[in-house]
Amino acid sequence: MGECIASRDSAVGAENSASLTIGIDLSHSILYWSCFFFSFSSIRVFTCPCFEEHHFPIRPFPSLLGLYPLIVLINFAPPHGYPANIMPMLKDPSQKYKPYKPLNLPNRQWPNKIIDKPPRWMATDLRDGNQSLPDPMDGEAKYKFFKMLVDIGYKEIEVSFPSASQTDFDFTRRLVEEPGLTPDDVALQVLAPCREDLIRRTVDSLKGAKKAILHIYLATSPCFRRIVFNMDRQKSLEMAVKCTKYARSITKDDPSQAGTDWQFEFSPETFSDTEPEFAVEVCQAVKEAWEPSAERPIIFNLPATVEMSTPNVFADQVEYFCTNMTEREKFVVSVHPHNDRGCAVAAAELAQMAGADRVEGTLFGNGERTGNVDLVTLALNLYTQGVSPNVDFSDINSVIKVVEESNKIPVNERWPYGGQLVVCAFSGSHQDAIKKGFKLREDAVAAGQEPEWEVPYLPLDPQDIGRTYEAVIRVNSQSGKGGAAWVILRSLELDLPRALQVEFSKLVQVKTESVNRELKPTEITNLFEESYHLKSNPRFNLVDYSITTDRSQSPAPPQPGKALNTKNLKRRFTGVIEIDNVQHAITGVGPGAISSLATALSSLGIDLDVRDYKEHSIGRGRDVKAATYIQCTAAGSSEQVWGVGIHQDVVQASLIALLSAASSFLASRAGSPAPFRPIRSNTLTNEDLQALDQLSGEAATSSGGLTAKVNIEQLTKQAESQ
Repeated sequence: MGECIASRDSAVGAENSASLTIGIDLSHSILYWSCFFFSFSSIRVFTCPCFEEHHFPIRPFPSLLGLYPLIVLINFAPPHGYPANIMPMLKDPSQKYKPYKPLNLPNRQWPNKIIDKPPRWMATDLRDGNQSLPDPMDGEAKYKFFKMLVDIGYKEIEVSFPSASQTDFDFTRRLVEEPGLTPDDVALQVLAPCREDLIRRTVDSLKGAKKAILHIYLATSPCFRRIVFNMDRQKSLEMAVKCTKYARSITKDDPSQAGTDWQFEFSPETFSDTEPEFAVEVCQAVKEAWEPSAERPIIFNLPATVEMSTPNVFADQVEYFCTNMTEREKFVVSVHPHNDRGCAVAAAELAQMAGADRVEGTLFGNGERTGNVDLVTLALNLYTQGVSPNVDFSDINSVIKVVEESNKIPVNERWPYGGQLVVCAFSGSHQDAIKKGFKLREDAVAAGQEPEWEVPYLPLDPQDIGRTYEAVIRVNSQSGKGGAAWVILRSLELDLPRALQVEFSKLVQVKTESVNRELKPTEITNLFEESYHLKSNPRFNLVDYSITTDRSQSPAPPQPGKALNTKNLKRRFTGVIEIDNVQHAITGVGPGAISSLATALSSLGIDLDVRDYKEHSIGRGRDVKAATYIQCTAAGSSEQVWGVGIHQDVVQASLIALLSAASSFLASRAGSPAPFRPIRSNTLTNEDLQALDQLSGEAATSSGGLTAKVNIEQLTKQAESQ
């Protein structure tokens, strides 16, 4: 909880309890001692009303310059070899720190339990979270935060510490008085210390509320009893009972409060450092003073005000409390873990296994020192185990926006679920595994199945919290083939063959190392389109073409009345391609469309052998396109190049892919981009000229438009003269 430890402005009596902390930096020289009255290097002042709130007035004592310091901190010179103000860690820390003594609970039952339902959530962002901010929220900021908590689904919200400031008091009154601000099913919780005048002020802030929770706290640990309060056990117990009876008299026993559904919550603050049997004794006495029922139970909040031990020890303490208190049906066990040891989430979850019914915390863990337990993490931990948390983080980005604007503290990029990088993978092996997981899932969905979520490295589907898949894989110099391939799949719907993934990843790595940073998805997409000539082919362009059956090797004519069987005949590519803005008439014969174009290109000195070919569809229905990938090797060498083609017609997509590979082949040559000089390996035969002559009239172009009759003779002469 942190109420006693925190510095906050008190609305009552703070001016009479101001304390000064004087920091005095002394030189090695004794001269500074002689000048003590005149050489303060720094004076720092703050107020701590928590001492007065607990009925322990500060006794002024004589001091230099008429000041009343509580603590004088003298910083002597550090040991040799250490920077100023830096002390070395102890070789034997046991000389200074004692280990926490675990509870002897041999028959503990909680390790065998599971969490199969959500707890009652209580969000304390507006109280415990707000009091820990360097710049606390004003009334409007608190209302905006309150509305967000209501929209998410929280039904119990600690809204203020009304006795600590007029701002908190006024904000509470606004929530009570303005129609429509507080839904009827939302309980407003407020906090007060064990002091009757402050309890009165707190109850006044909630007058007229439909549902109210009055939360009273008293620190019960030996440390606080001895150092802060100078109290023994009996006096602590008596104070808790006295405050409870007074709270009862002005709430549920007061006829004027009959319109409010009052709940009472008591916190033995510093519970985790309190003797377990004494915590039970105090709460038992408080329960008897309040007289709860099974229908209207009291709430006992067990805070790890400062996290003192491992989470299993806290779970033992909670189980001990639950099993040693009487009338279990008449009280609700709440926990309020802080995160000093980094285990608040684990402590809250194990505490639920040990019997806790309710959890208090904040969104993304804001709070004193290292913060409160994070309610977002707890809720989504349940969600990923198939348990509905009864709160909705479908649009987690909007929640983060309000939290960051209100707290003026950013959510860490690595924070569970909420951080910007938690659904991102940079490692190549991680990216490859994620990509494969998504592929299997998409295949299952396409087959009409509803598979459970099972994707490597992703415990939660990012879309469930309003994140997109585009952010899952990000590419830097450490990324492998899977990362870039994922980006291309998401942006262009191109499922790259494995060998092409490897080749393109090398281009990406060169790029990332040259810019010395992560590449954005748009940069990766642009690099792919430029490398494989998808937007525009700078060197090769398919102007016009036709694919026909080559009948020069036709068998004997068929019998009268029957068609010629051409399934075993080769195909002839006849067309015009543009290379470096110069048109060339080419023709070639091969077993299929791709091989016939390859033969035609060889007549210009571009001799490529097709090594691999892959294709798949893009989209569905009438707008479907074909994506083709062709891997080629240069004749007589081991050099390999890839080409990519996309078109509504699968044949034309294949031809575009081969020309893309041809462009890559020319680009890989030494001295590129030197002008292309075609080398005619043969002259056009009569069959070639006849086929070219068929490209007459208005013929379809590769882009789907129309072109005038091609002047074959002119193109042939032009090509042969080069």
